[in-house]
Amino acid sequence: MKRFKNLLVLICFAITFLGFAQEKNHITIKYAGQLFTDPDIEAGAKVFLRDKSKQVHFIHEGINMWCDKAIYYEDQDFIEAYSNVVMKQGDTINMVAKYVEYSGISQLAFASGDVVLTEPQSTLKTDTLHFDRIKQQAYYNTGGTVVRDTSGTITSQIGRYYMNASKYQFVKDVVLVNPEYTLNTERLDFFTENGHAYLFGPSTIVGETSTVYCERGFYDTNNDVGHFQRRAKIDYDQRTVEGDSLYFDRKKNFASASNNITVTDTINNSIVKGHYAEVWRAQDSMYITKRALAITVQEKDSIYMHADTLMVTGKPEHRITRAYNNARIYKSDLAGKSDSIHVDHKLGLTQMINLSRFNSDDTFAMQRKPVLWNIGNQMTGDTIHLISNPKTEQLDSLKVFENAFLINKDTISPDAFNQIKGQRLIGLFKNNELYNVDVIKNAETIRYLRNDDTELIGIQKSKSGSINVKIMDQAIEEVRFLNQIDGNIFPDSEFPKSGRKFRGFDWRGEEQPLSVEDLFKDDPPLELPIIKGLEDYVPPEEFIDDAVTERIEEAGKETPQKANKAARNLPKSTNVTPLKSPSKTPTPLKSTTIKSEK
Repeated sequence: MKRFKNLLVLICFAITFLGFAQEKNHITIKYAGQLFTDPDIEAGAKVFLRDKSKQVHFIHEGINMWCDKAIYYEDQDFIEAYSNVVMKQGDTINMVAKYVEYSGISQLAFASGDVVLTEPQSTLKTDTLHFDRIKQQAYYNTGGTVVRDTSGTITSQIGRYYMNASKYQFVKDVVLVNPEYTLNTERLDFFTENGHAYLFGPSTIVGETSTVYCERGFYDTNNDVGHFQRRAKIDYDQRTVEGDSLYFDRKKNFASASNNITVTDTINNSIVKGHYAEVWRAQDSMYITKRALAITVQEKDSIYMHADTLMVTGKPEHRITRAYNNARIYKSDLAGKSDSIHVDHKLGLTQMINLSRFNSDDTFAMQRKPVLWNIGNQMTGDTIHLISNPKTEQLDSLKVFENAFLINKDTISPDAFNQIKGQRLIGLFKNNELYNVDVIKNAETIRYLRNDDTELIGIQKSKSGSINVKIMDQAIEEVRFLNQIDGNIFPDSEFPKSGRKFRGFDWRGEEQPLSVEDLFKDDPPLELPIIKGLEDYVPPEEFIDDAVTERIEEAGKETPQKANKAARNLPKSTNVTPLKSPSKTPTPLKSTTIKSEK
């Protein structure tokens, strides 16, 4: 008889409650093994217990919740769920916890104790979680971990999940750990469906072979590609790439950069600058253009090389630099121009090349012919090789192949030029100054001879098989003729003006770069693309905003004499002042001694 009365009471309560719930959209109890009241609990509260077969089950506007024990406060439509709590929303959101409280009016939920929130793409674990069903947002501020199979594990102190957008927003001490890399940032907006991550604040991505830094960035965790701005740089193999905007493909070991680029190679003591670059790590190659400038850093005097395009290839121990289209070099005691320049850093060999397409019929061939200036001496030829000692960084020698021409301006007369020409030229350097020149085959010379008082003695014009020239203090000191054919010294008045310059004479002193800035003086105007990148950091809105505050206050209006249960356990960051809210989470109920009756 007693069992029948208990069952009858439960059935009557359920029928009455269901009718009321449908009218007011209150929480609906779908199943409970036992129902009773407890004098130790607030008057009017009802306690539900599971039985051996099923948990307590209740629903509210699209959510289902199961637990071992529940306390329902009907006057505030508020429920507390204890032990093995499961909350489901549709087929996508599933949450488990040790304790959950939920307001049917404010539709705010609070979960604590080993909380796990699962959606199709990720799993969130935390100690406490706040859930707003109206906004479809979940929030924690006590530390949490999100696991996504294809992206890795993300931890942060504060996090929010926007369910409609499938987006997480992580703030403070954010760390993403992937088998290939570890990402650290101040704020990370992460979309679970496509694995896209947006970085705000100082951020690093550290892998086995590279480290990326930026203060704004995007990273596709599915495809391992990213775009980075604001002090962006990539470090790998003792090489650093910096620029206004960087693109990085981890799988291809490829990076590109745009605007204000600097590539620093600490092994080879070199720096490359420009406004667009591509770097292929696996091939040890780099391409850079738009005001490209390569700097070989030396202890006393660095070498600068500029061209439309630069390419750097090869392993660190054998690096090759190629400069093409209007290539130029400059150091304090040496400068040069040519169509292309090829540098073998291991051999210390610099080749200044005139491309074959610029043949003798080309009106610009003369201007494009390689030219080298050293301490007042101008040397030209079809090709010029400059040899230096890789260890001492000192110039050793030079070779001019075909149509070699050396011009030295007379120290007194501005229109007078000492000239030596031949098929080939070999020069030797001491302390980076040219001191010995051998002109080989079909050698010719025009030389202005002066006495110790710099008075002009005469003009020497000679032909021979070869010529050896000694240079001192930027002036020709001695000339020796080998296998001389003919030669003579003429008074200035008897030497015709028309014969004072050899055929092919081309003084190009006005082209000589006298500073690093001069390397760019003939470049066309530079127009760089505008890089927008991500917007400035905007702090996330409060989880408890004005609209949520109104809902919370609405939940307590019908019972002004009681504490508003919907106002307790709100996030600490909220500006809402809890209305008579307890200062701590309610103590879980003691296990009841009432036995389940059928």
